[in-house]
Amino acid sequence: MKFVDEASIYVRAGKGGNGCLSFWREKFVAKGGPDGGDGGNGGSVILVADEALNTLIDFRFTKKYIAESGESGQGRDMTGAKGADLEIKVPIGTTVIDEDTGETLGDLVRDGQKLKVAQGGHHGLGNTRFKSSTNRAPRQTTKGTIGEERTLKLEMKVLADVGLLGLPNAGKSTFIRAVSSAKPKVADYPFTTLVPNLGVVKVKKHQSFVIADIPGIIEGASEGAGLGIRFLKHLVRNRILLHIVDLAPWDEITPAEAAVIAVNELHQFSPALAERDRWLVLNKTDMVPEDELEERCQSVIDALGWQGKAYRISAISGEGTEVLCLDLMTALDEKRELLAESAEAREKEKAMRTLIDEEGRSRIMSLREKRRKAGLLLDDDDFDEDDYDVEVEYVS
Repeated sequence: MKFVDEASIYVRAGKGGNGCLSFWREKFVAKGGPDGGDGGNGGSVILVADEALNTLIDFRFTKKYIAESGESGQGRDMTGAKGADLEIKVPIGTTVIDEDTGETLGDLVRDGQKLKVAQGGHHGLGNTRFKSSTNRAPRQTTKGTIGEERTLKLEMKVLADVGLLGLPNAGKSTFIRAVSSAKPKVADYPFTTLVPNLGVVKVKKHQSFVIADIPGIIEGASEGAGLGIRFLKHLVRNRILLHIVDLAPWDEITPAEAAVIAVNELHQFSPALAERDRWLVLNKTDMVPEDELEERCQSVIDALGWQGKAYRISAISGEGTEVLCLDLMTALDEKRELLAESAEAREKEKAMRTLIDEEGRSRIMSLREKRRKAGLLLDDDDFDEDDYDVEVEYVS
């Protein structure tokens, strides 16, 4: 399954059926009167969230979706058939945006949730509707109205409680393998994850949370280097960001420099996202000489001006991961309770997500425009059957 997290589609609702102009004609019935029926309403276009989908790949090949029009009315006061609604299945976590106005129409975050994106046309009226004591043979009818049409941009963001942030080869994929059943690719040579991976972390019998590993960012990502910043939008719905720093980098960059690069790129993408709760995780402690460990950890803390707790772990051996996951579960439970009890907290959270969405979308669009002016080929245009040939893992 190819992983595609953005797509543009055109939708058009059905036209309403016209009203009928008809008079009752029957033997021995003089002046039977009007009997023209109304038309049927046009079908609407509705998006439906489906947990069985995890990519927008289908919308790369089918871009036009047109609902059925209503039928015209007929004599004998027969109403035209209503056009069937067109339901389009999309992955959970899809944000729907009107490309012409930039308006966000909705967010589909629950299985089975529906969002009407184009209203079907209203039916026309038959001449029966216009009869009165002074107008016994009306010849007025109305036509059905045109259904709404829109060009929509679909953006899929993975749904996870915790997101992993860091440079490539910091050990993010190894960490998610250590704490969940997800099995993203890892190896003993440098490479970067190409698509987000999801894993369910079970802390206790009835306590768990979802963690997301996104492709690592590199210096200059905000200007299009490497995989760029397109995957950072998947961190929008995360309640906590884990900033994982490699204490034993394979290249010449120091842990402190790597930590600063990741934070700077995050600020470039969205200042609001950079203000999210972020925890510092110092990884690969088992690969650092004991006499250098404290110095390396402190250098990262000083470079970031870090005031909170810094977790020291070894993802490959599992050392320190259990305490980290327990603390994450406690923090997430507290956040859920606060959101459940406080309407003000829910509004604040909604406003924060909207702001992050707007900042991230603006940054990505400006980067694309810059590349377009420079004559560079866009990733979205360079779609190939072999691109992103990995599916999102969501394993419990």
